[in-house]
Amino acid sequence: MMLKMKHKRKHVFFVMLVVSLFCINACAVFSPAKRFNDFVIVTAGPWDDLPKLADKHLNDSAKDWVIAEFNNIDHVSWGQQVIIPLKPVQKGGLTPTGYQTVPVLVYHNFSEDKVTKMIIPRDAFDEQMRFLKTNGYTVLTLDQLFGFLELKEQIPEKSVVITIDDGWKSVYDIAYPVLKKYGFPATLFVYTNLIGTRSGLSWDQVKELSQNGFDIQNHTKTHRNLIQMQKDETFEKYFRAIEKEIVASEKLIEKKLNKKCTYLAYPYGDTNNLVIALLKKYGYRGAFTVHRGGNPFFMNNYIVNRSSIYGDYSLRRFQKNLTMFKKEKLK
Repeated sequence: MMLKMKHKRKHVFFVMLVVSLFCINACAVFSPAKRFNDFVIVTAGPWDDLPKLADKHLNDSAKDWVIAEFNNIDHVSWGQQVIIPLKPVQKGGLTPTGYQTVPVLVYHNFSEDKVTKMIIPRDAFDEQMRFLKTNGYTVLTLDQLFGFLELKEQIPEKSVVITIDDGWKSVYDIAYPVLKKYGFPATLFVYTNLIGTRSGLSWDQVKELSQNGFDIQNHTKTHRNLIQMQKDETFEKYFRAIEKEIVASEKLIEKKLNKKCTYLAYPYGDTNNLVIALLKKYGYRGAFTVHRGGNPFFMNNYIVNRSSIYGDYSLRRFQKNLTMFKKEKLK
């Protein structure tokens, strides 16, 4: 009987000791976050991860990259202290050694296996998207890109934008499933005369894309070059024609999708001051060329660079279009 009592006391003592130790650790782990005007210092709990901390302190779990980049970590452990910036700390991606640039990729047509300059096969497109996914790239929407260009928001260091021009049927058959597979958003610039034709998307398909991760934007009505006057075309006729190219397609997209276009991709990448003035008149936030190169925060909103990805590109050549940072020599 006495042995049983001693054993029971030892068991109770052991349980109390474990509970006490847990409480001590818990107090340390669950101590209140230290909040300042621009940041908060948090000790991670046993069930915390970066998305949960971002959701709690930044009201958006998708901003887990903010915590990761600021603390130079890719995950958080129980009891680890992290600093969470409450405001952007690197608007424009400026650092003492240079500045961030955002590549905008542009595709046109896709195929199961055919390869031409403007047609990329499914396997190559899938390989490129897989590379972005496995190497930690964030694919931005156009609104996020322009938030960066206008110094309104900070974006992840490895950010890229995916755009597709024209509106060929292969966008629905090939590009859409691949992008959906990797969870990437994309912008589709359509010229409206192509939609509903034998080779182009139907409006029902465009609507489905719009409801599933694609931002549908303007690529004009007929895809005519906006800076070239046609033979025997007076300046007045030229002006009315390019105005119609912009406005007619915009109104049709708005009618079919119940959305207003705020971005335009220039056919052939060409623009001039008159075209830009018209875009500003009709409330466009920005427009895109096909000049190769990344985009720093000081880029003109109406001549944003895009790098064309051609069908015969190797993965290595594709990667050369992903420059994220421009180094500046210190004097």
